This record gives sequence, structure tokens and C-alpha cells, in this order.
Amino acid sequence: MKLSKLVMLCAASLAISISPLASAQKSAASAQFDINNPDDVVKMDRKIQSSLKDGEEIVYYWEGKVFSRVPGEKDRHLFTYWGMNIRTSKGFQDPVKGYGWRHVSREVLFYLDPVTNQVVRTWKNPWTGEEVEVQHIANDPVNGRGISWAKGESGPAKFRGKQLEDKFIITNEFPLFYSNPLAGDYQDYIGGTYQAMEIFNFVIDRDELLDPTKTTTYPGIAWTRIVKFLPWMKMGDRVGYVIYSGTGKKLKGGYAAMPEGIRKEIETNWPIYKNAPPTDDTRPNETSWTDFKKIMERKKAAAAKPAAAK
Repeated sequence: MKLSKLVMLCAASLAISISPLASAQKSAASAQFDINNPDDVVKMDRKIQSSLKDGEEIVYYWEGKVFSRVPGEKDRHLFTYWGMNIRTSKGFQDPVKGYGWRHVSREVLFYLDPVTNQVVRTWKNPWTGEEVEVQHIANDPVNGRGISWAKGESGPAKFRGKQLEDKFIITNEFPLFYSNPLAGDYQDYIGGTYQAMEIFNFVIDRDELLDPTKTTTYPGIAWTRIVKFLPWMKMGDRVGYVIYSGTGKKLKGGYAAMPEGIRKEIETNWPIYKNAPPTDDTRPNETSWTDFKKIMERKKAAAAKPAAAK
């Protein structure tokens, strides 16, 4: 056999053996989620925020600092903090709306002394000198208001991530402006409306997010919150804001992977936050302001009981 014919036969044999492999590689590549497909976009969003597996509990943990900003004075470092959100979700399928999902969650944020890094129970207000009781953030629940559909009322879902090398970057900005539950019925006339800004930045592994065989992904996060002085600070009409800055991630090890300090605080004083609400939870969402109102109303009711008994 001539050398040229032998080379041709070997090449043909090699092509036959490689062809299935190349086909499999091409098939695997095409099996990735499509960032232009609304159903896949919603599935990727669910992977970032929760898990594609119904009922699987996911934990986001973050930590950072709290500062004050008052016109005409230097910013003050008021607290450091630990924060966590434990959540789960459920998927849905609709013949018209396509794929959809809804999440349910609880979250806590504990204020820490910036020097000792211990959880604070009371705080001496540096502007008024008054010792006040600290109200940690304990919001139960913090749920999705409805099902996020691939083809919802606002149109087909679109992927908002920006690719930088092997990562996707996603920013969610929430300018909040609504009726303050602590104020009266005439906020449109005399003010008092709740106003805040929350900003979430996610850094997500591209391949992990696009892989349909993986039920979740583990982003790094950055969180910023700008809000008026908190009600428990008793600042009244004083002008100023509180600024939260922090970083964290979705934890592969879940609840057990959080630092010991926050787990001890939860298990001692807030055990319900060890687990997410049930996926069919329909309670109205809690905020720091609605929670404060409930706490104050309970105190008033307790104080009124001895007086009523006389």
C-alpha cells in the first residue's frame, strides 16, 4: 500500500472516530441556557436568587458597616453588622406565560459595636445623648410579590447581565418611595413619606450560570442602602441619613457556613430564621418600619393592661 493511501485511510478513520466527539461537544455547547430565550432568562434569574430545585433552602450572607450622614458634619461610623437571608422557591409552567417562579424568604441584620464587634442591645444616641433600645432588622417574610413569568405583563424577560471575562455582572437598583406606615393619613400634605435606595450588585460565574444541569449558582454580592434615620434611633425631625455598605455571597454550605457569631445570635434569640417560610406563604411583607410599629403597639398594649386592671 502506498504511503499516500495509508495516510488517507488513517485520516478517514480518525475523522470517523472524532466525529461523534465533536458532535457531542457541539450538543453540550448548544444545551447551555440561551440569554436570548425568555424561559432560560427566568431560569437563570431563579438560579441566581434561589435554586431550580423546588423547596431547596438557600442562604445569602453579607457583612459590612453603617454610617451616618448629616449635612455640615463628618460622617460617623455607627455600627458594623452581620446580615443573612434564608430563602426557597417554587417553579411554575404556563402554556402562555411560559416558565415562572416565586421565592419566599426571611432576613435578619444584627448591629454590632464597631469596636468590640459584639451584638448591641442598647445604643447611646451621639446627637441626643439618650440611651435607646436597638431594633435589629428582623423581616419575616420578605417574599416575591407574585410569580415572575418568562412572558409576563411587562413583556418577555430579558437578560440584564454584562459579561466581563468569565463573569456576569448584574446590578439591581431599587429607589423606594411609598407611604410611611409610621406616619399619618396626610403625608402628601405635610411629608413623612418613606424614601430609601437599595443597590445590589452580583458577580456570577458565567459557565456555572449557563449550565442547565446545575440547579444553582454562587454569586458574590455587594449591597448598599441609603435611608433616613431609623425610627428606633429617636431622631425626630433631624436631617440626615444612614448608609449601609456590605459584601457577601450565596453560601455553598448554607446556614452552617455562616460565621459562628450570627448563628449563635439566631439560635439564641431568633430561631425561626434558621429556615425559610413555606413556598405557599402569602403573608404581607415585613419591613423595619412595619416591624417597629408592631413592637411599639405591643409595648403600648402591655403598658395599658396594669392601668386597666386598677
